[in-house]
Amino acid sequence: MNEEFSRTLSLLRQEKGVSQRTAAAALGISQALLSHYENGIREPGLPFVVRACDYYGVSADFLLGRTLSRDGTTIAPEELYDLSDEKNNSMKGGVLALLSKKLLVNSIGVLFDLLSKTGSREAIKAASNYLSTAVYTMYRRLYQADPGNNPDFFSVPTHYFQAGLAEADMKCAEAELADALAIHIKEKGPMPEMTHDALARNYPVLYQSLLQVVHNTGERINGIMAGRK
Repeated sequence: MNEEFSRTLSLLRQEKGVSQRTAAAALGISQALLSHYENGIREPGLPFVVRACDYYGVSADFLLGRTLSRDGTTIAPEELYDLSDEKNNSMKGGVLALLSKKLLVNSIGVLFDLLSKTGSREAIKAASNYLSTAVYTMYRRLYQADPGNNPDFFSVPTHYFQAGLAEADMKCAEAELADALAIHIKEKGPMPEMTHDALARNYPVLYQSLLQVVHNTGERINGIMAGRK
């Protein structure tokens, strides 16, 4: 079992709002053993995994960290966001944060592996710059949401950031990536094979995340235009 199993097992119990004692009794094991499973100290057998899936209403692939979808199918966009109005919903948010992280980390893993196969340092650097600035922007927004935080923490002046300098940096990185890939094709030939069958074969678990990113983002972007009609 990987570490995602023990963490997901713990988060699902907390999301369900039950104690270890209650969950252990329902799952037919001792509280101490469940604690070991949730902390990654011991690994359960298949019968426990089956019972846990039934108890929490998830697929075995989800519990084992092999998919981001609770039922083993392609994840729906709404599953990535906590749309519930219920109070004290932080544990559900914890599971959703874990899913969102896995979705992006897995997708970026495929992206950089494909970039590495081009052998283009310029392309890898451009992609890294683009994504780094996106992370910087999200973190800065989060940081500045608390007025008590030091506004001088970031070296880029606030008026530059508010004027969209970070977005301009991302656009430059995108242009640099396009240039680097064009040079690669001209000098070294074809890009890595990126057909559905090839990606599914080369990245049997990670590719599912990339498919979900493509699907969910496409739905969200198309929704923008649909709202204007």
